[in-house]
Amino acid sequence: MKHISILVPLGHSSLPNIDGTHQVLSEANGFLTAMGRDPLFTIRLVGLSKETVQRNGLYTICPDCLIGDVTQTDLIIIPAMHGDLEKAMELNKAFIPWIIQQHRQGAELASFCIGAFFLAATGLLNGKQCATHWQLANQFRNMFPDVHLVDDKIMTVADGIYTSGGAYSFLNLLVYLIERYAGRDVAILVAKAFMIDIDRYSQSPFIIFQGQKAHQDEPVRKAQEFIEQNFEEKITVDQLASMFALGRRSLERRFKKATSNTVTEYIQRVKIEAAKKDLETGRKNINEVMYEVGYNDVKAFRTTFRKVTGLSPVEYKNKYSKEILTA
Repeated sequence: MKHISILVPLGHSSLPNIDGTHQVLSEANGFLTAMGRDPLFTIRLVGLSKETVQRNGLYTICPDCLIGDVTQTDLIIIPAMHGDLEKAMELNKAFIPWIIQQHRQGAELASFCIGAFFLAATGLLNGKQCATHWQLANQFRNMFPDVHLVDDKIMTVADGIYTSGGAYSFLNLLVYLIERYAGRDVAILVAKAFMIDIDRYSQSPFIIFQGQKAHQDEPVRKAQEFIEQNFEEKITVDQLASMFALGRRSLERRFKKATSNTVTEYIQRVKIEAAKKDLETGRKNINEVMYEVGYNDVKAFRTTFRKVTGLSPVEYKNKYSKEILTA
């Protein structure tokens, strides 16, 4: 049997992460029984108090047990914690020594979405890859510079520590864990029952690039604004450096530090974000969109588009086009 500890944090947590995990793993047990095999998962909700009020009193979760009652577990699930993340981490800091001790005893760890912030607060992610919701990627990098955030990934796996990307991508990580523990056949049954795309590995198609402006470097901010207002033109690093009276190397260094993108990457991402919006809402063909965002080379446009979104322009249009959705 695999003992699964689903944490029930104090404050506002993701109910889908908590209840969804319980439901999916329970269903996996049901499939195993139907196949003539023994159930594999002993599932427990583990908290810091006997009752945990959620969503301003709308829901109350009563954990099966408290952390002091669990001396040995095989997998700890950390759900997303919402609201002020620093306050949430402070409110739930009593979990941290227990998580660290359990990991030392062999327990594996999995964080869902922005639960990665709490997992990172244990120090166990230092030097490792990590996924979280793409919207909070820059905040995560600022808070945990020793963790290697890969914001395009649906999940990461390293040394018995697992993380998932934004929102409902936790289902992809659950299917992965079921396959790891119970086998591919059970994972496929679960994926089909809950209609989970078993082979989805990237959250790039879902990312909306909004530009990272939560910094105090005014010349870099002005350079960002110029790029966003003139993305259809050919913009060079030398041009921007001259405009804002900075050396090229200085601008590149400061730009990367402030935005987590090189200048060239930022220009590309702004162009591709504009292209994505055109493909989603307009009736323009791929070439028209390409020219409007400042590309003249079809191959370069397609290569950059796929690098940023994980899809070709045609695949993206087919996935999100309003015209197709209303056809």
